[in-house]
Parts: sequence; C-alpha cells; structure tokens
Amino acid sequence: MADIFDVIADGTRRDILQHLLDRQNAGESGTSVSQIVSALGVSQPTVSKHLKVLREAHLVSVREEGQHRYYSLSPEPLDAIDDWLMPFLTVEEDLDDEFLAALPESAAQAAAAVGRAAASAKYAVTNAWKRLPGR
Repeated sequence: MADIFDVIADGTRRDILQHLLDRQNAGESGTSVSQIVSALGVSQPTVSKHLKVLREAHLVSVREEGQHRYYSLSPEPLDAIDDWLMPFLTVEEDLDDEFLAALPESAAQAAAAVGRAAASAKYAVTNAWKRLPGR
C-alpha cells in the first residue's frame, strides 16, 4: 500500500476526498463516479484512476449496484496524519490575530492555554479510544 502522505499529496485526490466528505455530511450514502466528474470537472478516466488509488489506500469504500458504483469516504487511514500533525499544532495558529489583539493580554493567554489543553485532551482521548479492546 502507498504511503498515506503520497496518496493525499495529489490535489485531485484531495478534491475527491473533500467532495465525498461534503456529500456524506449532506446525508448521502454514496457518490457515483459521474457525480464526482460533474462536480470536479475532471474526466471520467482521471476520476476512476484516482478512485483506484484512494480505494487501495482504504480511504474510500465502494458499493456496487448493478453497473453503478457508489463511493464513500473511509477516514480511518487519515488518523495516521492526524497523529503525525498533532504535536506540531498550537492553538495560536487556529485563533484569529484580530481576535487575540482585541482581548486583554491575560484573556488571550487564557484562551491559548484552554485551546492547547482542549487539543491535547482530544488527542489523548482519541488515541485511548483506539486502543480499547474490540475497537
């Protein structure tokens, strides 16, 4: 299997993943190749080639209904990216500079500390949850 970072390095594959996520969030249970082609304005052979790479990396799953194939996002492999990125992230990158500038210094420091603690707690809970037996 290809390295997950190599798989998502391609912009078209990231666009496909984003489109599948958007449709999933809209309540769709799967997206056809023709829907992806139409939404992204990319040729069908190109979309099929990228879907094959995403399928081999287990980032998408496919459901076959007759001659049609419906793709859905399988985000679990992206956890490796999340695990790798988390140590590099700080809350200051997420906060708007204007917002921080408008706060008194002590409030800005408190917001930054709470944000870092929340991100750290989320990361710890998520990793602990993954390690539970039967998960």
